[in-house]
Amino acid sequence: MALLQLLLELRGEMGMVLSVAHFNHQLRGADSDHDEEFVAQLARQYKLELHCDRGNVVDFAARKHLSLEAAARKMRYEFFRRLLSEKSLDRIATAHTLDDQAETVLLRVTRGAGTRGLAGIYPQLLMVSPSTPDSHPPAIVRPLLRVKHQDLEAYLAELGQAWREDASNRDLRYTRNRVRHGILPRLEKNLNPQVREALAETAEIARAEEDYWEQEVARVLPELWNTGFRVLDLSRFANLPLALRRRIVRAAAESLGLRLEFRHVEEILALASCQTNAARSGMLPEGWVVSQHKHKLRFQPPGSLAAPSNYEYRLPVPGAIDIPEVRCRFEAVLVSGNAAEGYNPEQLLDRMLLGEELIVRNWRSGDRFWPPHAKGPKKIKELLQERRLTGTERKHWPVVVSASEVVWVSGFAVPARLRPRDGDGTAVAIREIPLHRR
Repeated sequence: MALLQLLLELRGEMGMVLSVAHFNHQLRGADSDHDEEFVAQLARQYKLELHCDRGNVVDFAARKHLSLEAAARKMRYEFFRRLLSEKSLDRIATAHTLDDQAETVLLRVTRGAGTRGLAGIYPQLLMVSPSTPDSHPPAIVRPLLRVKHQDLEAYLAELGQAWREDASNRDLRYTRNRVRHGILPRLEKNLNPQVREALAETAEIARAEEDYWEQEVARVLPELWNTGFRVLDLSRFANLPLALRRRIVRAAAESLGLRLEFRHVEEILALASCQTNAARSGMLPEGWVVSQHKHKLRFQPPGSLAAPSNYEYRLPVPGAIDIPEVRCRFEAVLVSGNAAEGYNPEQLLDRMLLGEELIVRNWRSGDRFWPPHAKGPKKIKELLQERRLTGTERKHWPVVVSASEVVWVSGFAVPARLRPRDGDGTAVAIREIPLHRR
């Protein structure tokens, strides 16, 4: 209501042709319908064209596995996009305030956002690529981001303009409402009376930082990244500042439609640096795999590792390593005394009989393994044939090697001579944990 009144005052001076858009989320029954009628009456009062639509947010949220807040926003912004593409509209103004900005920044801080997240709500959201030849592309604009909610209420009261309150804005089941009515007031009282302004200023600083880094990444990325081959050249990469390396990795992944969390970026940087005991490849979200070889970092899409190939990884003791070829994490766990009671004794190896580091790899032609109840070593190929394993699964079947001897084979008990004696000393348990796609 305040935004509309302000634009009505300014439309002559700014040469604007105004209309009103309303989306009914159908979340509050009759109240939602009354809101719609209230907006329609106002549009008639000022002789403005009304663009109205509605959608069942509850059903949409259930189908898409979204929260009600996320589903409502998605449906509302899709409505905005349709208006900008189908109607003679070039801007849609929304009434996000300084308070909305502060809540957004605080929420993102608690969720572990980087500077991109701290940038909060942008004053303008282009509906097309910024590289479009159109000098005035369609956009959603937020002209009230520096205005406090209470100032808008005072403005409406001075005009005598009524407005409707959304009852769900008081519902503390929603995280944003807990921030709005509980956390921010406490921060104002106990830490900083101007905390909302401080958070909004943080967003403004972060947006400027993001604009700078976006230009820097756009300048550097083409020199290092080959999108067609999904390969990052590491020859110059290591000399870049850490902040830029992080953004290059994230931008390369995003060019493939892959969104990375902070921990994924750090794992990729460790892989790129070839640190001691670092994996030569690692698992990423949605089944993607990243691998390092000869100063190249390659991103491999889901299913690209289906063809049989050899793999080999170092496993420190104790330690863990992800093996993307079999989508499992292997852990070497040290156990002793009573702690060993929780493990199957047929799966424990005597620590004193193993090297400082183990090798996890697929079995190779000629490998032999001595099952505990066999008279002597047997070819692993024959053991797997007895299990009726075929194709890629058999080719990739993992084994653990110590000093060129196969001491562990997935699915088999360890050799009797390598087990701890009478519970004395320290034992090593090899754990095989599936890596689920995110």
